[in-house]
Amino acid sequence: MVRNQQITSHAYSDRAAFERLMLLIATLVQYPGVGSSDALEKNSGQYHDALIEVQTRLLEIANSMGITLSACALPTIRKDLTILRQWRILNQSRYRWGYYLGTGAMGPEELQVALNALHSQAEYQGDPQIKQIYQRLERRLRGLNLSKELFYPVRTHLDRTIVYTDPEEMMSRNKYRGTLYDKLDVLQVAIIQGQAIELFRCRNPYQPGNTHKIQVYPLQLVYSDIAWYLLHEDLQNGHLALSRLDRLSDHFQILDMKYRGSQLQRESLKVAHQLLEAGWGLSLGTEENQHLERQGQIKLVEVTVRFFPDVMAFILEGEKRHPSQEIKEGPKANNGRPMYIEYSVKLPRRSLNEFCYWVCRFMGNAQFISPPELIEKHEKMARDLITRYSTV
Repeated sequence: MVRNQQITSHAYSDRAAFERLMLLIATLVQYPGVGSSDALEKNSGQYHDALIEVQTRLLEIANSMGITLSACALPTIRKDLTILRQWRILNQSRYRWGYYLGTGAMGPEELQVALNALHSQAEYQGDPQIKQIYQRLERRLRGLNLSKELFYPVRTHLDRTIVYTDPEEMMSRNKYRGTLYDKLDVLQVAIIQGQAIELFRCRNPYQPGNTHKIQVYPLQLVYSDIAWYLLHEDLQNGHLALSRLDRLSDHFQILDMKYRGSQLQRESLKVAHQLLEAGWGLSLGTEENQHLERQGQIKLVEVTVRFFPDVMAFILEGEKRHPSQEIKEGPKANNGRPMYIEYSVKLPRRSLNEFCYWVCRFMGNAQFISPPELIEKHEKMARDLITRYSTV
């Protein structure tokens, strides 16, 4: 005798319900971020129901596939989203800025911009980890019809690193030297977690022979002009500084201390970037001077440089070189154009050398007007140059 079995039907065993759920997943795939309240960011007091846009896109996809959805009310969609959360297709977190699946938060246009940035960082700034990630993505996305468009480098950043950054490339060229580039994976973890580490400064071109261990909180990897730097905070005195990665060896020791967490990391990072914005270049000053500057107890130096016609247009284009800059035109020449312009900026003393080096690139088209120490320094550079050429 066959025992009667009770068959429990699944909530989506009905074809219409199943199709609606599949179409909802397709909506989240084709429109990542659907339901975002971006348009209402400036008016946060206005109510925004993300499901209305989800419903609209869902119906569009259904129509494009010739499917008629009889039950597609907002409460029904909300129930379907709950099912997707239960099966971990969606996370449990609140999707305030729109729905997306997993880490697929970008549409084709956004993905292309991100891929361009990765390509530039891998190709020209020589980041070995980014290079591997870009190559993996390139292989993974080859099957898309849009792969050629996605990987076309519409944008790039041409500043090239002047040193080897990839340990594998160094080995293949017999140029291997153990540097911090060998430890990027654990360094990144230390940055995110706020872990204190010990490093070794193996080269110091400014003070030859002054090589030593440093104990720091690593804050950020920074690319500037020609190389990668590590922005770090001294473990004992809180001094902030930047060190070039290739001048640090592969010595990497995690110190036996608790992680301080991302909040304190962000606070220190904010201070460091305030110092960078106030200065010119990468020097953040000595421990003592930096402490005074962070307390607002240093007097800024007002620097004025006179630039002449051959470079005036270039100087005038730079409307955002520094937040404190002022540009004034000199008297008019017979052609109606200024005979020169004066560029003034207020800088901490730690930045004067780097600012002077920037001015020197304009050769005879620049003249310091103040302060006296930079007038003297610039004039000495010019005299030394004349002496060198006259003795050739």
